[in-house]
Amino acid sequence: MSSAQGSSSRAILYAFLANLGIALTKSGAAAITHSGSLLAEAIHSYADCTNQVLLFFALKESDKPATPEHPLGFGKVTYLWSFVVALLLFSVGGLFSIHEGWQKLRHPEPLSQAWIALTVLGVAIVLESASLLGCLREIARIRQGQGFADWFRHTRNAELVVVLGEDVAALAGLLLAFIFVSLAAATGDTRFDAVGSIAIGAVLMIVAIFVARRIRTLLIGRSAEPALERQIVELINGDPDIEDLLHTITMQFGPKVLLAAKVRMRSGLTIDAAVRRINALERDIKRCCPEVGWCFIEPDVTD
Repeated sequence: MSSAQGSSSRAILYAFLANLGIALTKSGAAAITHSGSLLAEAIHSYADCTNQVLLFFALKESDKPATPEHPLGFGKVTYLWSFVVALLLFSVGGLFSIHEGWQKLRHPEPLSQAWIALTVLGVAIVLESASLLGCLREIARIRQGQGFADWFRHTRNAELVVVLGEDVAALAGLLLAFIFVSLAAATGDTRFDAVGSIAIGAVLMIVAIFVARRIRTLLIGRSAEPALERQIVELINGDPDIEDLLHTITMQFGPKVLLAAKVRMRSGLTIDAAVRRINALERDIKRCCPEVGWCFIEPDVTD
């Protein structure tokens, strides 16, 4: 398993353990307090646990070796399940929270022992913050000095994007729940609790839509990260037997990249010599850029 996949697995594990503990605690507290915001948060946490199980199995499946029917391997399966996770976050998390809040607005229930709800939410905020920090730590491992904003804009790591989105949405939801339950307890107006549930659902849907848009580009087919593309171009242009790099195409397949390039070789080379030089260049590219899983370089005189 690559270092990026190892970081993704650890981030998923941090999130799963935090969400499982939070979900069980929220469920008990919601039953005692009758808080709609807390119930919405409990459903959100259970949905997140399911999502993380899906992501973990997606990582395992993506690591399977290539077969004759799938000659480029199973790397893109992580994009499929990441997209499914975004849909679950939208539907199970977002829509249910809004539905629950609407029902509480129409049929308000008294809020019982609000201090229990606030205590549980406070502990959950601490645990979710720890999960988010764990995710950010794993992202830092693979950024390797790259700025966070630049990494987030260009990364092809679907799993970490999803886990980061889930953690941010969960923390935002917990803070909203804490604020609105506090307002409901202070004023005695349980409509604040219902509005909190609706606000949590809206946040989850916004994050889900954003994550789905990011994963959609990978499902359709997206090039390698710009830094890797620049490194590949430098290696090809640095070969003394290549006069010109005519064209390159890269495609991200999970943790691995497919590279196809068309080059103009130095005039005077025999066919055998050109083949040896191309084979040597392909080996150099794979050695310097281990993310490149497949490399096809074609000699030509025009693009």
